[in-house]
Amino acid sequence: MAAGAGGARKRSAGPPSPIWGTLRALWKDKQRVLFKPEYTLLVAAVLWIAEIGINAWVIHRVEYTEIDWKAYMDEVEGVINGTYDYTQLKGDTGPLVYPAGFVYIFTVLYYVTGRGRDVRLGQYLFAVFYLVTLLLVFRIYLRTSKVPPFVFFFMCCASYRIHSIFILRLFNDPVAMMLLFVAVNLFLDGRWTLGCCFYSLAVSVKMNVLLFAPGLLFLLLCEFGLLRSIPRLSLCAAIQVALGLPFLLENPLGYVSRSFDLGRQFLFEWTVNWRFLPEEIFLSRYFHLALLGAHLSMLLLFTLYRWNRSQESIIALLKDPAQRRHTSLKLTADQITYTLFTSNFIGVCFSRSLHYQFYVWYFHTLPYLLWSGRVTKLAPLLRVLILGLVELSWNTYPSTVYSSAALHACHLIILLSLWYGEEAAVDLHKRK
Repeated sequence: MAAGAGGARKRSAGPPSPIWGTLRALWKDKQRVLFKPEYTLLVAAVLWIAEIGINAWVIHRVEYTEIDWKAYMDEVEGVINGTYDYTQLKGDTGPLVYPAGFVYIFTVLYYVTGRGRDVRLGQYLFAVFYLVTLLLVFRIYLRTSKVPPFVFFFMCCASYRIHSIFILRLFNDPVAMMLLFVAVNLFLDGRWTLGCCFYSLAVSVKMNVLLFAPGLLFLLLCEFGLLRSIPRLSLCAAIQVALGLPFLLENPLGYVSRSFDLGRQFLFEWTVNWRFLPEEIFLSRYFHLALLGAHLSMLLLFTLYRWNRSQESIIALLKDPAQRRHTSLKLTADQITYTLFTSNFIGVCFSRSLHYQFYVWYFHTLPYLLWSGRVTKLAPLLRVLILGLVELSWNTYPSTVYSSAALHACHLIILLSLWYGEEAAVDLHKRK
């Protein structure tokens, strides 16, 4: 009987299933899974599925905080009631200061959430926005294959502030960035015209997306030359006019001055990045002009010496690619991503003020900037430390002298690393 039972046990032990065999192989090779970019898809899929549960848990367990949602609903309700003069549109927190795309998108959210009253449904909608954004960002990292997969844990599951911006605050910044990442993916696919459409739509939600504009202009000139870039630039402008037309017809100056107010004054109490300055300097127009000059100067330096890695001069890039002295190769995914992300990062570094929701402007680009292949002089542990210090600075409320200084120190290290990483970038280009 015992022998028979033992035989039965032997017969029941068949070959291991393919799934179990794969999991065992991955566990044995876990170091490669965590550190080799070729496993990006696997790690991204696991983290994305985990994020579904994390978002649901946060929505149900962490208290929602009202900041701007009610104001957004009041602003779009004014439009629904027939007010098209932007100077007359306002909410609890002040006047409407976002372009027309914001009005249309949040009008849809207004109706879907029962005139903005069903905040819980709004949170679930923003959780969807978060998951879509994460998919788009993961696709960019999959295309560039520069970042070790373990870093993605810090980019999603570990960030309290980003989850808060999306699903506990319901800001409009995540909507703008979601559309922006759609545009970046389209650029990587070579669909420049459609990408420009989504880029313009992103700008129409919030004008911070204009920080990507210098990099995008440079890429368009590289890819098409000046004459063939003009139709795409005109399309971006036409979309802005079409979306804003009802408001432009009512009060054109009021619409432009409110929705694209480049001189808007920010409150010192909300600044994340300049807390170590005296308030009078923070509010000074001379300080603002100095930041603008530094911003433009840094963009010029990167354009001349970092973005332009071809043998052509900047002036030659205005020509049609077929007429240039040297044969122009197609832009790589790495070149497109690097140019757009550094353009935006430079703008963030020299911003007059950064509020807590502005973290989403560049959060998802930080791993690429630190691990893109150009930053060769920073040890992996130091890069993780920089990510942690940036996160800590944005999670310090209210901001302090030390949190603001730490944030600027991290920005400076990243910027210097990108600048001095030119040689590695050129070698990478040659390998391409």
